[in-house]
Parts: sequence; structure tokens; C-alpha cells
Amino acid sequence: MATLGVNIDHVATVRQARRTDEPDPVWAAVEAQLGGAACITFHLREDRRHICDRDVPLLKEVVNVRLNMEMAIAPDVVDIACRTRPDQCCIVPEKREEVTTEGGLDVVGLGDRLRDVVSRLRDAGAHVSAFIEPDLAQIDAAAAAGFQIVELWTGGYAHAKGPEATRDAISRLIGGVQHAQHCGLVVHGGHGLTYRNVAPIAAIAGFEEFNIGHSIMARAMFVGIREAVTEMRRLLEHHATKE
Repeated sequence: MATLGVNIDHVATVRQARRTDEPDPVWAAVEAQLGGAACITFHLREDRRHICDRDVPLLKEVVNVRLNMEMAIAPDVVDIACRTRPDQCCIVPEKREEVTTEGGLDVVGLGDRLRDVVSRLRDAGAHVSAFIEPDLAQIDAAAAAGFQIVELWTGGYAHAKGPEATRDAISRLIGGVQHAQHCGLVVHGGHGLTYRNVAPIAAIAGFEEFNIGHSIMARAMFVGIREAVTEMRRLLEHHATKE
């Protein structure tokens, strides 16, 4: 059964809207753990639009479950990751103009540059993940580059329009999970998953973790972070038993 990783970036987004000290994403991480999160995910972007440098060592100090740092391969961010030594590092693509991460990392195109970063992060003790689309060539490249984990982009499913497109997206994810497992990779999933659409993805055998942020934080505005995390965790548990 897949565990739940909770992305706390959106709490920091609200804080940065006023450039103040609240709401604190570190506090959000504590509440998410109390709700049953098995992993806390944060993304230290090059532009520092939400999580900032101050947050990183504090999260390392207070998070007692797995700490997953999403990051691009910018040298200063890689240096911070190597100093902080989170449990996991997930390498993602970044575009300045994007609202959130869209699509997967081009592992095939990045080649040796990516291998060097993966090697540094592994030497620092992190399990390293590639955030990629469920594309067989990208999965093969991730295995060759030294990644231990792939996080498959579930946005193709979340954004699918109509039953046929949805079925195709689910089929592609199933194929991606199976191929990644054949390559010896641990498989995670994330992007665009909500309380309304997570059930069919939670039922796919082979996923070991889902990272979910926006939907949980949106729900938390009405019921609190602890309860929102508990509700999502129960959904994953319920639908995983129906395999």
C-alpha cells in the first residue's frame, strides 16, 4: 500500500504573499505528521517563491518522518541539499513563468550533467528521485543515471478530458510503474491528485508513495491540516485494499 507524502509549499506561498512570518510551513509539517503523513515534501525553487532558505534547516530539525526535498539542479540548491542531507531528493524541472511544476524532467536530454548531481546527492546520503512522465525512455535513462526512485507525473491523468483520455492516462501509468519496477526502481506518483480523483491511481499496484499538496492544503482551509491529511491517508488506504 502506498504511503502519503504531503507537500507543504502552498503554506509558504500564502506566507510569501505578504512577506511575513505566517503561516509557517514548518508548523504545517508538524501538523501533517500528526495527521499521519509518512513523508514531508518541500520544493526549494531557484526563485525562492515559496519555501526559502530559512525553512530548510528547520524542517530538517522538526520532521521525524521522511523529508523529501524537491529541487532543480542549480548549483546553489544542490549545495544546500548536500549540507542539509534530507532523506530523499527529487529532481524536478523548473520554469520561471510556471505556476507549478508541469510535466516531467528530461533525463534523456540532461545526460552527464544530471549523473554528476545524482552522484553528489547519493554521496550525501539521500535517496534520489527523478520526477518524470511515464515514458519508457525516460525511465530507462533514470535508471542509467543512478536514480533509485522515479516519481511518475500523474498530471496526464488529472488533466485528462473524457473517459477515453482518462483510460489511456491510467494505462500509461500502469505501464510506467511496471517498467520502472523491471528496471529496479522504487515508484512514487504525484501531481494534480485530489480527494475526487485519487481512487483509480491509489488502486494501481506498484506505487509506494504519493506526494500530494494543493488539494490537501485547500481542504485544510476548512478542516485544518491534521484532519485534511488524515482524510487523504484514509482514502489511499481504502482504495488500495480494492486491488
